[in-house]
Amino acid sequence: MFKKILAFFAAMSLVAAFAAVDVNKASEAELDGIKGIGPVTSKLIMSERKKGEFKNWDDFVSRVKGVGDKSAAQFSAGGLTVGGVAYKGPAAKPAKASDKPVAEKAKDAAVATKDAAKGAAVATKDAAKDTAKDVKSAVTDKKADAKADAKK
Repeated sequence: MFKKILAFFAAMSLVAAFAAVDVNKASEAELDGIKGIGPVTSKLIMSERKKGEFKNWDDFVSRVKGVGDKSAAQFSAGGLTVGGVAYKGPAAKPAKASDKPVAEKAKDAAVATKDAAKGAAVATKDAAKDTAKDVKSAVTDKKADAKADAKK
């Protein structure tokens, strides 16, 4: 029976350790309890919170100096929430009209490579034709020289 009670309290302490701490409601001590948040960061958070509650994670990351996506993910994994919401990663940046999906970029690269190969093949073919003309011209010149020598 004693083991069951002990196990129950151990489980409850684990649940309390991983309980979500909302950045807009937490005390400085509760913020310090989050892995990765030390006294300096908790003071920065409290200072920014006095200016107004954090609307979301993007607002939190932009207002608290030294906090980026990596640390926000770490804080969230440690139990920190903003408005009861865990960090889900950086907000997607709006796509530019010039941005192409990777598949399109790969296709464009393949077309460019194919065009370059065609160009190289044409150049090689033209060079071969020029060489053949040069050889033919040289042979004709040799024959002409040989005829001229034979007439002498």
